Amino acid sequence: MKALAPIMVVVLVAYLIIGLAMPVLPLYVSKELGLSTFLVGLAAGVEFAAALVSRFWSGRYADTKGAKRAVIVGLLMGAVAGLLYLVSLGFATRPVAAIIILLAGRVFLGGAESFVITGALSWGLALGGARNTGKVIAWIGTALWAAYAAGAPAGTALYGRYGFVAISLATMLLPLVTLAVVVPLRSMPATAQSTPSIRRVLRAVSVPGLGVALTAVGFGTITTFGALLFAAHGWGMAWVAFTVLSVAFILGRVFFGHLPDTMGGARVALVCVLIETVGLALIWLAPSPSVVFAGAAITGVGYSLVYPGFGLEAIRRAPPEAKGLAMGAFTAFMDLSLGIANPALGLIADHAGLRSVFLVSTVVVLGAAIVAAQLLRAGASATAERWRLMANNHHQPARRTVSRRAS
Repeated sequence: MKALAPIMVVVLVAYLIIGLAMPVLPLYVSKELGLSTFLVGLAAGVEFAAALVSRFWSGRYADTKGAKRAVIVGLLMGAVAGLLYLVSLGFATRPVAAIIILLAGRVFLGGAESFVITGALSWGLALGGARNTGKVIAWIGTALWAAYAAGAPAGTALYGRYGFVAISLATMLLPLVTLAVVVPLRSMPATAQSTPSIRRVLRAVSVPGLGVALTAVGFGTITTFGALLFAAHGWGMAWVAFTVLSVAFILGRVFFGHLPDTMGGARVALVCVLIETVGLALIWLAPSPSVVFAGAAITGVGYSLVYPGFGLEAIRRAPPEAKGLAMGAFTAFMDLSLGIANPALGLIADHAGLRSVFLVSTVVVLGAAIVAAQLLRAGASATAERWRLMANNHHQPARRTVSRRAS
């Protein structure tokens, strides 16, 4: 998998510039621009919305124009996002103009994320071949998570010392530097002159997409409500839960990333869904921070192979000439899940308390086991049908020979 290393570097940079701004964007919007918490949420959420909307566009582009070109477009969009961040700083005395420019930058950043990850996955799948589909998805996802883990503390340090200008410059310059890594790489030919309709691809990946959407709820619950749970109980070191979750996730990918290819995506997804469910249930029942940490670790291990497991099933069901579009559509299920689930769980927390959020997410994630089991049964039925057809084809020539002799 050495050929994946440059692609993983690109994904690392793309998600690093996203992670840099995550902890400091609310401070810039609320403290420096003096704007409302609604606009803080809008500035954070518009990047997610832009990524979701551009998933299908980026997938089609990767399939018809080539994965390398999609990655280059994504890096250039990331550099534009950083430039718009810088421009917004020049309007600090005019907050309305500043936030409009900043929002435009966030839209470009969402597009950058979509083009880079979709192009990188398409590129990696072409390099790795069908036998390594799960491994490619796992390794590229590992680079993504490593970037998130490093981006938040790095962004906090940069902002504390140099202000938002440092975040802006890093967001603009890092993608441009990374272009020097991408441009010399051998490009892979486009898979098709045109791709199947989005509706056809969505239909193909909808069942695995539903599975990954349900499991994403558990991840979103910990990252969104974990710190609030610690605060409500007066516990310290909430950051340890996030660190443990990330480390367990990465280790799961590193040591077990090959399992979907060798054991089957649906089978691995089923086991990992059950592991993730146990972790979330531990957090729901946790009487102390140490139990929460254990639950976060178990959840991280389980969640680590859910995306590769269901992703392998999505790729196998999608048209072969539309792998980029298939991965874009598949990932969109996860985006949509996080966008809907987090506000909904917030309403549940307001009415039933924070612990109820972890109970609900445990039940929701468990529902993904039903999806994985359905995929497993469908795979077993398809295998049995192939064996039946092979047996029939094997016996047909013999029957024709007997018939000729009889005549």
